[in-house]
Amino acid sequence: MEEFGHKLPLQLRFNDVDIMGHVNNAVIMEFFDYGKMKYFDAAGVYVEKEPITLVIVHYEVDFVGQILRGDMPEVWTTVARFGNKSLEVLQHIVCNGVVKATCKTIMSGYNREKQMSETIPERIKEAIRNYETKQ
Repeated sequence: MEEFGHKLPLQLRFNDVDIMGHVNNAVIMEFFDYGKMKYFDAAGVYVEKEPITLVIVHYEVDFVGQILRGDMPEVWTTVARFGNKSLEVLQHIVCNGVVKATCKTIMSGYNREKQMSETIPERIKEAIRNYETKQ
């Protein structure tokens, strides 16, 4: 398993759990997105304030096991690799040490003004690298 320096405890809400007592898969996608947001906040990368930001261009998700009412899930997040215009985020949802879902997200650099993909600024890459090495 990859090294995950960013581990975020999640609180299950009443509406996250269906009548069968498990967390709906759509909610798990929200957990992954929340984990990415908090990861970038912790790294000091406020993507919504950058002129060249990051946008999601691809998701791959595997639902490995059920998350049940009463579980204490965490979302674990790391940036696994950088390309020129993209980066790869790996995430796990973990309950009591057991992986329940995995996600690989490809994010692209995006120029808001030009509305097109662009090289990820070095300051964003450096902030993430610095954060990863401190974990």
